[in-house]
Order: sequence, then structure tokens, then C-alpha cells
Amino acid sequence: MSQTAEAVHRRIRAEVTDRAEDLWRVATTLHADPEPAFAERRAAALLGEELDRAGFRVQPGTAGMPTAFVARSGESRPSVALLLEYDALPGLGHACGHNLIAAAGLGAALAVRAALPGGAGTVLAVGTPAEEGGGGKVLEAEAGVFDDVDAALMFHPGVYDWSRAPLTAQEQYRVGFHGRAAHPTGNPTEGVDALAALIELFNVLSALGRRLPEASHIQGIVTQGGTATNLVPAYAEGLFGLRAATTTALDSLAEQLGTCATGVAQATGTTVTVERATVRYEHFRDSRPLSDRFAAHLERSGIRLSPPRPGVYLGSSDIGNVSGRVPAIHPFVAIMDEGGSDHTPEFAAAAVSARARDVLLAATEALACTAADILGDARLREAAWHAHAPAGARDR
Repeated sequence: MSQTAEAVHRRIRAEVTDRAEDLWRVATTLHADPEPAFAERRAAALLGEELDRAGFRVQPGTAGMPTAFVARSGESRPSVALLLEYDALPGLGHACGHNLIAAAGLGAALAVRAALPGGAGTVLAVGTPAEEGGGGKVLEAEAGVFDDVDAALMFHPGVYDWSRAPLTAQEQYRVGFHGRAAHPTGNPTEGVDALAALIELFNVLSALGRRLPEASHIQGIVTQGGTATNLVPAYAEGLFGLRAATTTALDSLAEQLGTCATGVAQATGTTVTVERATVRYEHFRDSRPLSDRFAAHLERSGIRLSPPRPGVYLGSSDIGNVSGRVPAIHPFVAIMDEGGSDHTPEFAAAAVSARARDVLLAATEALACTAADILGDARLREAAWHAHAPAGARDR
């Protein structure tokens, strides 16, 4: 590493140290005032004000979302994006630690911009609403936010110290069966039971599930099942969540769902509609050169990351849709032990613990140093894009 890069890293560490109390204030303020998907008005305003005060040009309303924003410092390439998540879970608050993600992305953007000379590329702080449901990053990616970006960086608090994120592809489908109403006693032969068809689909999918590949599954619930017990249901509907290890495998799983639903309709005399009910989260494609660089920077704080445990998947995220377009990282850094789990009250409490504060500052520093390396090292950018291109071609 050159002396110039080392000097930048020292300046970044000093910047993060100087901003430590402010970053923790942001993290705890967000935690105390949780807002759900697409309603993160106060969170977006707080983060935007911090960036505006530091000289970033803040553009709200990105991709038509009132609580999204892009804050920019610089105009030229290279360009790096720090991603800020800040939506909370209804009833659980920041039980996924998004208050820490937002504060770390904010701190990293501020630190790298302060540590680098003017003209050293562009730093973006991208406010990304609705990761827990709604897919703010999906909409931003489709709107072209990342078209001129060389890398996208974030970290996620968790129960593992993992350098890479095993995040699957996922989407939801609404399946509706249309039958014919009748009185179950007075004229039972006239009825075509839509609920019976929906129940049969659950049975067929249960059998299908026993032969699906690793990480693929379909989980469904009944959302409409009739209106009265003395009426054969003319309409029944289920909502089905699909997950798969890759986006290609998810497409195959969706096709299988449609085939099963059509077969059940033919067998029961109903008609069926199958409609996608949510945006699609693509699987996450890790940038190994960049995640290795982040891990090396994080280790200076005494946190050593390891590869993910084989066969363990940690859900899905809209960062997958960003990672299909640009090199991206999404490491996990533990704020509680492996016996715990996110999306729990215990994890929400951990997101404002002393350990969380230490992780926030360590991750902020590592993100900022990685971002500075991307802006200042053409060979690192080339390595990241070289690793990204074949993965994108292979996985899509």
C-alpha cells in the first residue's frame, strides 16, 4: 500500500474518531423513532440535514419515493456509493439494525469526503427506503441511480462476523382460484369450491418442496377463503413467498408455481390467476476484491471476518438488485452472539448496546477506507469489475 493511501486511511480514522459522538447520536435517534417502509420521513430528513451541512448536494424524492434521496459530493468518475437503510419493522422497531446501517453509511460518506482532496472522484450517500418490504434499492436501480457508480458499499449488523452475505433471491405471488358459489346442502353439486382448490395447491406445493434444491422454498398463507360456512366459496386466494439461491433458480421456481396452480385448476374445475405481488429481490453477488479489502480494514479494529458457513442463508435483500449492476459488498458484523437472531426484540435492544457502538465505529472506518481505496486505486476498480462481469453473465 502506498504512503499516500496510508495517509488517507489515517485521516479517515481521525475523522471517524472526531465524529463518533455525532454518529452514535444519529444511530440512537433513529432507533428511538422507528418508521416503517416508505414512511421514513424523519429519518430521511435527519440524514439529509447531516449531509447538507457537510456540503453534499442532497436531492430528495429519488425514483419517485418521498423518503429516498441521493446526496452527492463531486461530479467525475470514479464514483462510489454508500448505501443507507433506515426503515424499521412494524411492532419491532430497529430489530434489523438499520439505525446502524444508516449511521455507518453517513459517517463513511462524511469521512472519506473530508479525508480526500477535491477532484478525487464522487462520493454518493444513497438513502434507500423500504428494504424490509417494498424494495427501495430495486426502484433506485431501475431509475438509473447506480448507472455511473463504480461500487456500492454497506454493512449489516448481525449475529455472525461474515465477509460475504449469503442472500437469496425472493418474490411473492398472489394466486386466486375462481369457482362457483352454491349452498352446500341445498344444491351441493352446483358448487365449484375455490377454497378446496387452494388447499389442494398447498398439498401439491408441499410435495414439490421435498425435491427442491438447497435454498429454494415456497411458503404460503391463505388471504381469502370464503365469506360464510353455508356457502361454497366462489373465490379463494393465497399469497406465496418464493426464495431461491439465485435469480435464475427463482425464475424456475415461479414457473413451477404456475404449473402447479394450472394443474390444480384443471383438476378441480376452477380457473386460476397467478400474479406477482411484490418487486423481485435478486440474489446478492458479492465483490470478492472489495469484500476482502473491507475485511482487511475492519481487522484493524480487532474484528476478524470469515466466509459464510456453507448451507446457511440469511434471507434476502434489495441490495441484490444493486449487486447485479455494480460491484457491491454487504458484510455482516455481529452485535450479538450466534445464539440470537435478528427480527427479535432482543436484537432491537442489541442495536443500541455498547457492542453496537463499537461495531458502528469500526464498520464506518472500514467502509470509508474501502471507499477511498476504490476512488484512489484504479487496479482495485479493475479487479472488482473483472470479478463482477463473469458472475453477472453466469448468474443471470
